[in-house]
Amino acid sequence: MSKVSENNTEKTSRNVSGKKIAYLRKNLKEKTSQQRFAELLQLSGLNVDKNTIHEWEAGKRSIKDTQIKIIAEVLNVTPNDLILPTDSKED
Repeated sequence: MSKVSENNTEKTSRNVSGKKIAYLRKNLKEKTSQQRFAELLQLSGLNVDKNTIHEWEAGKRSIKDTQIKIIAEVLNVTPNDLILPTDSKED
């Protein structure tokens, strides 16, 4: 799988996926730290670190469509599960 570089430094509060990512990450079969999640994403070709994960989850960094696809694969959900609004508790 090709590497996807994470160099998006634009800060935004429009990141609707961050809270969902945090919720899903924390509720994986084995509770996963931001560091471990970054490692899992790296193994899938997404070059990010725990600081990027933190900024996504805090809504301080936008997430590219190509990144959403890889994140969804690692979390075992569809990209739509991450980007579409829901009425669930993680929002």
